[in-house]
Amino acid sequence: MRLLNHLLAAGCLFSSFTLAAETPNIVVIFMDDMGYADVSCFGAQGYETPNIDRLAAEGRKFTNFHVAQPVCSASRCALLTGCYPNRVGIHGALGPSAKHGISADEMTLAELVKKKGYATSAVGKWHLGSLPQFLPTKHGFDEYYGIPYSNDMWPFHPQAKKGAYPNLPMVEGQAVIDEEVTPEDQTRLTTDYTTRGVRFIEKNKDKPFFLYLAHSMVHVPLYVSDKFKGKSGKGLFADVMMEVDWSVGQIVETLKKHDLEKNTWIIFTSDNGPWLSYGDHAGSAGLLREGKGTCWEGGTRVTGIMKWPGKIPAGTTTDTMMMTIDVLPTVAHVIDAKLPEHTIDGMNCWPIVAGEAEAKNPHDFYAFYYEKNQLQAITSGDGRWKLQLPHKYRTLTGVTEKATGGIPVLYKQASVDKPELYDLYTDISESKNIAAQNPEKVAELQKHAETIRAELGDSLKNLPEGTGTRKAGE
Repeated sequence: MRLLNHLLAAGCLFSSFTLAAETPNIVVIFMDDMGYADVSCFGAQGYETPNIDRLAAEGRKFTNFHVAQPVCSASRCALLTGCYPNRVGIHGALGPSAKHGISADEMTLAELVKKKGYATSAVGKWHLGSLPQFLPTKHGFDEYYGIPYSNDMWPFHPQAKKGAYPNLPMVEGQAVIDEEVTPEDQTRLTTDYTTRGVRFIEKNKDKPFFLYLAHSMVHVPLYVSDKFKGKSGKGLFADVMMEVDWSVGQIVETLKKHDLEKNTWIIFTSDNGPWLSYGDHAGSAGLLREGKGTCWEGGTRVTGIMKWPGKIPAGTTTDTMMMTIDVLPTVAHVIDAKLPEHTIDGMNCWPIVAGEAEAKNPHDFYAFYYEKNQLQAITSGDGRWKLQLPHKYRTLTGVTEKATGGIPVLYKQASVDKPELYDLYTDISESKNIAAQNPEKVAELQKHAETIRAELGDSLKNLPEGTGTRKAGE
C-alpha cells in the first residue's frame, strides 16, 4: 500500500482530477508557535485579524491541518523536504551550538521549484542549521534575510544561565550583517521581514517566484513595533498578532498592486501549537488538548489557509486531514516538477486543496514522533481515529500558578500508560478514551505503528533507527 501511495504521490497514477502544468507564484507564510485558535476565523477572542480572515474568505480553510512534529526545527524540515524530520536526521530544536543541519542530499521545496525557473527567497527564521553549509542559500534559496534559529536563543532568555547563549545574529545571504540583535531590533523584526518580502515580490514580478516568509513571532520573547504597541488594548500577544495580520495584508496588497494575485498560491500556517507555559504571552489551542511540545492535537493541529483565485475554491472549508509533508509533493504535481528519487513521506493532496468532490486523503496513516525519535501517536489517513501510544508528555493540568510578563511556569509530567484511542470527528478535545470499545481499530493503528517503526525506528521500543532513515548534514 505504501508503494501504491508513493506512486500516487509521484503522479504515476491519475485521479479523476487532472491539472495542466502551472507556474503559480508561491507564498508560504509560516508562523512560529501560533495556536490553532489565534486568528479570528479560527476562534481568536479579544482582537481581530481581518487580513488573515480575508485570506480565508477568499480561499480555503483547512481545519484538520497538521505539522509533522510539534517543535521548531523538525517542523520546518518536514515542510521544506516533504519528509518526516526523523527520516532525515532532524530532531527537536537545533541550538546555536549544533554542528549538524539539513543535509545537502535532501531536496527542499526551493530546489524543487527552481527546476521550473522560479526565483526563491527565504525571509525570517531558518532553524535548520546555523553553520554556513546549512543556510538557505545553500539549499535552493537565491536570497536569505533573517535569524538562523529561535529568537529566544540569545543572552536575554529569562531562564538561561549567564553565558548559555551567544549573541543572536542577523544574517543576509551567507554573511552576518548584525552580530548582536538587541531587544530594540526585535521590535522591528516583523516589519523588516515584511519589507524584505515585499521587495522580493516586486523585484521578481515578471517571473514565477517562491517566497518563504517565516515569522519569528509569536514565539517568545514577544516584540512589537511602535505602530502596534498597545493598539489592541488586550495585551502584548494581541498586539503582536495584529502586526502579523498587518504583514499578511502588506503581502497581499503587493500582489494586487502588481496584478499577481490571480496567479499566486498563498499558504498560511504555523510550525506548531502554542507554548502554553508562557501564559499571557502564549496563544490558544482553543478546544484542542495541550500545546507545543506534545503530540496531542493542540501541539500538531494548526491553522491552515490557502488561496489561489480560480484554482482553490473561495469561501470553503475542509476537515479532510493534511500535513505539511504533503505541501512539497502537491506543489510538484501542480508545476509538473520531478520529485526526488529518494523516499519522501508526503503525498499529492491537490484534489483536497482544489475542493474536488469526494476528495480523500491518500495516506493510510500519519505518524507523530517527538523527543528523541519517540513514536507517540498514529492517526488514520482520514484524520478520524487517533491512537496515543504509551509515552510521557508535559502538561499544565494541575498547575495553579499563572505565567505573566514573559516568564513561564513549570510544566508537570504526565503519561499515557497504555494505548488510548480517540475519535477526533466527535471528540476533537481528546477527552474520551474509547480503546476498550474499539479493539479492532486499536489493532489496525498499532499495525501502522509497526510499519513506520520498521522504517524510522522508535526509541521507546529500543529501536533507535529504522531501515529508511538518512543522516543529517554535518
